[in-house]
Amino acid sequence: MSSTHEGTFEGLRAQLQEAAATFADGPDALEGILLGIVDDVDHAVREPLEIFPVCHHSPASAIAMARRLREKQPKVVYLELCEDMAPLLTELRNCKLPVAVQSFATDVDGFPAEWSPLSVVAPITEASAEYQAIAYALDTPGVELVLVDRSSDHVFQWDARGAEATEPADPDAPPVEEEAALHGDAVGVEIGDLRPRFAELEEHLLRHGKVRHWSEWWHQYVELPLGDSDHDTYRQVMLLIGSLFRRLAPGDPQRVRVDEDRERHMWIRMREHLAATGTDPADCLYVCGAFHAASRVAEFGVHGTDTFEISPPTATTWQHGLIPSSHAAIEAQFGLAAGSVSIAATVWAKNVRRTRVEPYRLAGQAGAKKSRARKAVAAADPVPDLPPSDKLTGFLKQPPVLDRLDEAELLGWSVEIVRSARRNGYLSSTADAIAVFETSILLAGMRDRARPTPYDFQDAAVTCIEKDTVPGRRDVRRLVEIMMGGDRVGQVGYDALPPLARDVHDRLAPLGLKLQQGGVKRALLDIASQPELERCSDVLWMLRHLMPQGAARPIMGERKLGERPIQESWDLALGTHQRALIELGYEGVSIEQVLEQRLRRTAYGRRATAATVLEAVEDATLYLRSRRLADELGTHALEVLSAERSVDGAPEVLRRIRRLLAYYRTSEPVLPPWIESFVKAGYAHYCTLLPTAFTDEDATVRQVAAMLGFLFSMESLALSLGCDRTQLELAVVQSHPEESSKTALLWAAQVQLGHLSRADLRARCDELLGNPLVVPAYPRYLSGFVQALDPVPGLTDFVVEAVSNAFGRLPDPVLLPWLPTLITTLRSGGSELAPLLIREAGRTFPGRLTALDAWVPPWRAQPEPEAAPAANRVEGGEGCPLLAAHPATCDAVASLLGCDGTWETTDSGPAGVALVGHHPDTAIALEALLAGA
Repeated sequence: MSSTHEGTFEGLRAQLQEAAATFADGPDALEGILLGIVDDVDHAVREPLEIFPVCHHSPASAIAMARRLREKQPKVVYLELCEDMAPLLTELRNCKLPVAVQSFATDVDGFPAEWSPLSVVAPITEASAEYQAIAYALDTPGVELVLVDRSSDHVFQWDARGAEATEPADPDAPPVEEEAALHGDAVGVEIGDLRPRFAELEEHLLRHGKVRHWSEWWHQYVELPLGDSDHDTYRQVMLLIGSLFRRLAPGDPQRVRVDEDRERHMWIRMREHLAATGTDPADCLYVCGAFHAASRVAEFGVHGTDTFEISPPTATTWQHGLIPSSHAAIEAQFGLAAGSVSIAATVWAKNVRRTRVEPYRLAGQAGAKKSRARKAVAAADPVPDLPPSDKLTGFLKQPPVLDRLDEAELLGWSVEIVRSARRNGYLSSTADAIAVFETSILLAGMRDRARPTPYDFQDAAVTCIEKDTVPGRRDVRRLVEIMMGGDRVGQVGYDALPPLARDVHDRLAPLGLKLQQGGVKRALLDIASQPELERCSDVLWMLRHLMPQGAARPIMGERKLGERPIQESWDLALGTHQRALIELGYEGVSIEQVLEQRLRRTAYGRRATAATVLEAVEDATLYLRSRRLADELGTHALEVLSAERSVDGAPEVLRRIRRLLAYYRTSEPVLPPWIESFVKAGYAHYCTLLPTAFTDEDATVRQVAAMLGFLFSMESLALSLGCDRTQLELAVVQSHPEESSKTALLWAAQVQLGHLSRADLRARCDELLGNPLVVPAYPRYLSGFVQALDPVPGLTDFVVEAVSNAFGRLPDPVLLPWLPTLITTLRSGGSELAPLLIREAGRTFPGRLTALDAWVPPWRAQPEPEAAPAANRVEGGEGCPLLAAHPATCDAVASLLGCDGTWETTDSGPAGVALVGHHPDTAIALEALLAGA
C-alpha cells in the first residue's frame, strides 16, 4: 500500500520547501512545520483503513459523507462517539432533530461527590456528518456501526474536571436564553473540534479574512470552497487543516494528553473489532474529527502498537437517554458564534438542492418524507477505490471562487427580516428591506466577496433596522438567527422517552392536552365534579416539586396539610422542559420513587438540619401521603436536633413542628411516637441552649424568640410526656442578655413564667423612657417585645401600650429622628407579627376621629383597687347559701381527694369563710377585673 502512494505529494513538498527558504531566515523551523503537515496528510492517506475527517455540524462534511457512503458502501462504520451511547442511536428515528444523546449519573462512585450529577451530551443535527453515518449504518442491511471513542466514565476520568468545576460564574455575563440552556451544565462531546489553539493565529486569520469570529472565517474559507469538491480534495484539505492546527501551538498539555489518549483508545477498539470479526479494513470507514485524523501516536493505524492500557471504568452507574437540543444550545455549549449552527443548517439545505446529493435519513424520522427515506436507503453499485492523487496543490493554488449574486434569495431574506422585525415592535418598512438588500451587497464587496453571506446579511440588518433601542426582548441579530432556524428545538418522541416520562404523560392524559409540544398549556381541574382528576393533581404537585420553575406552575389552588383540592388551574410547559423530565427518568421508574429518593438524600445529607429534615417529613406527608417515610424521617429529625449546637434553624423548626402537630391532632387518633419524642427532646434541648443563646452575638432575637415559642407552646405536651418545668425556669434565671432586644425578650419570658408582674414591666418601660441616655435604644427594646408576641401572645396589648407611651412622652426633637429607626425595626424584625399589633390597636383606639379627644387609654383609665370597707366583708354564713343548698359538687371533690367530713349548719358561725375575711385581696382584684370587663 505504501508503494502505491509513494511520491504522491513530492511536488507539493518541493514547493513548500522552496517557499520556506524564501520567506524565512532559514529553512529549519518553517520548513519543518510545512513539510510535517504534508507528511501528516500523506501518513493518513496511506492508511489501509480509510479515515474520513469531519468538522462538527459542517454542511460540507455532511455532503461529503453522504456522497462517500453511496460510493464506497462500507460494511463497518467506526464513529468517534462515546462507546456506551450505542444502544440509544436506534431511538433517533423516534425524535425530531436536533437532539442530544446523553449519559447521566446521579450516584457517583469513584468521583468527588460535589461533581454529582454527571452528565455528558453529544448533540446531533441533520446537517452533521455523524448523523449521515448513523442513518446509513442503521438503515442499510449488513452494515455495522461501532462507536470507538472513550466511554462517558472515561470522559470524567481523563478530563481535568476539578479545575473547571471551581471556576466562579461571571456575574456580568448576559442571561442565558431558554433555548440555550437545554443541555444544562453537561460536558459536551463533539466530533471535529477544528479551531486554532494558537490565539495569535486565529487573530491573524480573522483580521486578514475581514471577519469578526471564527465561525464566519470557517464558513467563508472552508465551507464554501469544499461544498462542491470531490472526495479526495475534501479529505486532503481537512487532513491539512487538522495537521496545521495540531502542529501550531497545540495548547494546554492536559488537553493534548487527553486528545492523544482518545486517539489511542479509538485505534485499539478498531483493531479489536477487526480481529474479532475478521473484517477487511478496506470495507471499513473511520469517521473522526480532522484534528484526530492527523494523529502521530504509536497506536495509529491497523498495524499500530498496543502500548496503551485503557483504565477500567469506575463503579458509577450511568443512565442513557435522548434529550431535546437546539441550535442555540449547541452554540452555547461549544463556544460557537451565535447563529453559526442555524446558518450551517441553511447552507446544508442549499447544498442539498445544488449538488443533488441524496442525504441519508432514518426511516420514520420526524419531518422526513417517506419517498425520500426510501431513496436514502436504496443500495447503489459501489465505486472502486482508485489511488489518490495530489489534490492539495491545485486547491491551494486556485483563486477564491466568486459566486454570482443570488438576488432572489437575498430579497427573500430582506423581506422576511422586515416582517419579523415589525412583529417584534420595530418600526420597519419596505425602505428598510431595500436598505438591508443594498447594504448586504456593500458589506460583501468591502470584504472581497461577490455574494453576501448570511453573516453579511446579519450585519446589514442590524445596521439598517436596529436604530437606537430594542423595543422587545429580541434584537435584530437574534431575529436573523431565528429566521435562519435558530429557534428550532428538537423533540424526543414518546417511544424514545424513559419509563418515568412515559408514565407521567399517561397519568396526565385525562387533561386532554398535548403536553409533548412546546409552549405553555393551561390545564383546568374541576376536582369537585371530576374526582378522577385528583390523581392528575397529585402528579402535577410532585412535578412542581421535582422540576424547574415554569415546568408546572399553579395559577389557582394550593396544597396544604389536611386539605383536599377542589379546583385548580395550572400552566404546563413539559414539552419545553423535556430535558428535565427525561433526567428524572434516570433516577427512577416513577416520580414517587424519585421524590422519595430526593427526600431521603436531603434528610440524610451532610448539611441536613432539623428544619430541613422536618421539611422533608412535611413533603413526604403532603405529596406522597406516606406515613412510613414520614415516621422514618421524623425519627431522623430527632437525632439531627439532638446533635445541633446552634439555634439558627429554630424559627423554621417551630413553624414546621406546629404545622405537623396541628395536622396529626386533626387527622390521627394519637400522635405518632416520633413527634412526641421530638417535642420532649426539643424541650430539653432548647432549655439547655437558652442561656447561651441570650448572650451569643450570632444568635438573633428572632431565633431566641423561636426557642421560647417552642418551649411555651409545647410546654403542656412536654410536661405530659414527663418533662420538668423547673428546667425552663432555671434556664430563664441563668439568662443574662446584654443586647436591648434580647433583654426585652427575657422580660416577656419572665412575665409568662410569673417571675415578673405587668406592673413591674410597665415600671421598667417607664424608666427607660425617662432616661435620656437609654431613649435612642428604645426601638430595640420594642423590637424584642414585638418578637415576644410569638412565645407570649398575651403581651399584645402591652406592646401597643409601650408604643403609645413612646409617642406620647418623647419630645419632637427625639421622636422625629427616631421614627425611621422604629419603622425599619418593626418592618424587618416583625413583619409577620404586625397584624397582631394592628388588630389590637384597632380594638384599643377609638374608631372615629371625633372621639379621640375625649378618649382615655385603658391602661390609664383603670382605678387603683382599694381595700373593701369592713361593712362589706363577709360575715357569718351569708356568703355561701348556694354552696350549702347544693353540696353535691363539694362532696364529689372531697371524695376524689379522699377527704372525709361532715357539713356544718349555717348557725355554727363564719368558720367556712374566715379565710376570705382575713385575706380579701383576691376577691377585691376579681371584683375590679369584672368591673373593668
